[in-house]
Amino acid sequence: MSEKNKRSFIRDGLYNINRTMQLDPAAHSKWEVFWLYPHIKAIGLHRMAHWFWVHNHTFIARWVSNRARHWTGIEIHPGAVIGRGLMIDHGMGVVIGETAIIGDDCQLYHGVTLGGTGKQHVKRHPTLEDGVYIGCGAKCLGNITLKKGCRIGANAVLLKDVPEGATAVGIPARIIEKK
Repeated sequence: MSEKNKRSFIRDGLYNINRTMQLDPAAHSKWEVFWLYPHIKAIGLHRMAHWFWVHNHTFIARWVSNRARHWTGIEIHPGAVIGRGLMIDHGMGVVIGETAIIGDDCQLYHGVTLGGTGKQHVKRHPTLEDGVYIGCGAKCLGNITLKKGCRIGANAVLLKDVPEGATAVGIPARIIEKK
């Protein structure tokens, strides 16, 4: 790993820790977040796995990803692209698929699935723009885009794009509010 990549890895990790301190009232210290919060471990290990993935070391990438899932209960495919500040609160059961793209400062809760549709080797998982919030148990499926600042309610099943600043709830999800 180059010196630039190491600095970026550390800077992004510190940003995630600080963001967790801001969003989680149960977090008492940065050390507690670093050592005990599963999403910090899962995202850090994902960044390593992703580096191996883009450098065509797919077996090692999948091995690291598998270990992270085993340790944290959060499954992130090494091919997924994740921005800074992702917060996965109570992350058990979160699944992020291979072609998913997550922007900066997004927030996911337990049981969220960013899942794919189809078996083709194309973009088949959701794209989350910056500041997207997804409630517990929500399923976002297929090559859809959740625009900046949108909110997805708990247990929603989302199959279509969501406009910027909108809120979607239900099965199948429908827009109930648009800012």
